[in-house]
Amino acid sequence: MSDNRNIYLEDIPLDEAQTRLLSALESCDKWQSLPGERVSLDGALGRVTAEPIWANVSSPHYHAAAMDGYAVRASDTLHATETHPVSLAVPGQAIPVNTGTPLPNETNAVIMIENTQLIGKDQIEIRTAVAPWQHVRLVGEDMVMTELVLPANHRLRPVDLGAIAGCGHTDVLVRRRPRVAVLPTGSELVSPNESLQPGQVIEYNSIVLGAQIRENGGEFTRWPALPDEPEAIRSAILEASASHDLVLVLSGSSAGSRDFTARAVREAGSLLVHGVAVRPGHPVIIGLVNAVPVIGVPGYPVSAALTGEIFVQPMLYRWLGLPAPRREQIKATLTRKLTSPGGDDDFVRVAVGQVGDRMLATPLTRGAGVITSLARADGLLHIPRFSEGLNAGSEVDVQIYRSRDEIAQTVVAVGSHDPMLDLLSQFLAVRYPGYRLSSANVGSLGGLMAQKRGEAHLSGTHLLDPETGEYNTSYIHRILGHTPVRVVTFVHREQGLIVMPGNPLRITSLDDLERASYINRQRGAGTRVLLDYELGKRGIDPSRVTGYDREEYTHMAVAAAVASGSADCGMGIHSAATALGLVFIPVAHERYDLVIPAQSFDLPMIRHILSLLNDAEFRAAVAAQPGYDVSAMGQEVSL
Repeated sequence: MSDNRNIYLEDIPLDEAQTRLLSALESCDKWQSLPGERVSLDGALGRVTAEPIWANVSSPHYHAAAMDGYAVRASDTLHATETHPVSLAVPGQAIPVNTGTPLPNETNAVIMIENTQLIGKDQIEIRTAVAPWQHVRLVGEDMVMTELVLPANHRLRPVDLGAIAGCGHTDVLVRRRPRVAVLPTGSELVSPNESLQPGQVIEYNSIVLGAQIRENGGEFTRWPALPDEPEAIRSAILEASASHDLVLVLSGSSAGSRDFTARAVREAGSLLVHGVAVRPGHPVIIGLVNAVPVIGVPGYPVSAALTGEIFVQPMLYRWLGLPAPRREQIKATLTRKLTSPGGDDDFVRVAVGQVGDRMLATPLTRGAGVITSLARADGLLHIPRFSEGLNAGSEVDVQIYRSRDEIAQTVVAVGSHDPMLDLLSQFLAVRYPGYRLSSANVGSLGGLMAQKRGEAHLSGTHLLDPETGEYNTSYIHRILGHTPVRVVTFVHREQGLIVMPGNPLRITSLDDLERASYINRQRGAGTRVLLDYELGKRGIDPSRVTGYDREEYTHMAVAAAVASGSADCGMGIHSAATALGLVFIPVAHERYDLVIPAQSFDLPMIRHILSLLNDAEFRAAVAAQPGYDVSAMGQEVSL
């Protein structure tokens, strides 16, 4: 059998890949700013000037009164004082004017109307002298005809449009927007409005990349998804390159047997790069077809988005005559250890929060296919090539996607997962605009350890003490010691077994686990502690439970594993089972508390959280979910 796979031509460093692309564009004169097109001022906002703007007229183009009052010769007011007022004839010596009125001939100043007193019908009295040209806007005070108003390669703001109009222009020459063709490939792709079948994938990378292109000043054309056929891909690249400045071929860039982009680029033009030492985004392709750059974008969404940031964005800005933007960079403390492939530039998306006077960076799930890591990221951490990773507690540089104010108003929640924290986050954003809640699901014990290190504003926990049957307090004393915290009950909730619809194995309790495949929660999770406690009561050895060592980090992930058929059952909360149409078998009721550092208790963001726990609408929304009891919500637990 022949092997049709496309093996990487190279695995070159990121800077070398960028240099190859730059050199190729320079060699065919494609690294210059794009030509201009003339647009009306109403359509010019955000566009980039393609030529300097010179004033056609002066502004103002006449001497103008700057105040309501009387135009006078300054010399006629010279001796006016409080004790010796001066009288002026109207209109002989003092001519009435309004703001913006042309200054009458032979006058050179304006007396504000409030500094005059009318005496009869044709005379005013003044008690203060005015200097020559006082309260007068001179010709060209704003700008003088032929003066430079705006340079070329300037992104136009609302105020700039006013300046352009004010100096006599009705339109402006701006850089043509870069035109980008976006070509999704893959026979498995379907649009978001189609029903999904097993093996099919919603095509959304073109939506992400298209939005990036627009955000960075370009415009794009989206091709219908192309089948996995070499000739179809090659033909589409040739067609797109004839009318666009850049062609992006989505997916089809790895070393699989159905990844044809590298072959298509090679046959249609020249292949410059296949494989870049960067994570995520390893199988990037760079080529040139008809002197137009072609980039093969990896199919995983995190890789695709990063490719847009490090390869596409700099090109668009260069064509617009602008330097690529630099995000604000901050110093932050890394909350978890990060390993990194030594030969790659590694880009890690992080959640960023400020607890006390420290900025904290928490790595998000790193799978290249995890689109939610893009949506939840507050910043990007770059680990340079040949680094061996970073230890928890390391100081790192983070490029932030949000403003410092947004980060300062973020509630950092680290601990046990509960879907109602997402509902709490939603209510917080609506009730208190500008505030948000960012959750890291590390389990109850992980949350208490984060409290001990001063890395969280609150931690959800539901740890059962087997000796007392009480929840949380003994663990708080043991782990946090003398660290001052306050504990508020969030909910009471049901825990139980989540099984397939129809319960085909007829599972009725934990006693049946030895004849089923199980999906567990991670060590330190309150659900894992509860399971071990219940297994111990029943004398069941965990080693006899198939799948006991297979771990997930959230209730929804456990439910998804059961729904997919990869496990027969798992322990989780009632709402997770209901959300995915699964059967729920109750095992226990538990108390889920929020542990809050005493020093954070009076922060506005925490007061907002506590207020929501007593909000009737929020409590009703939680109570409406299966398996929740909110009768104790918001009550402080005595330690």
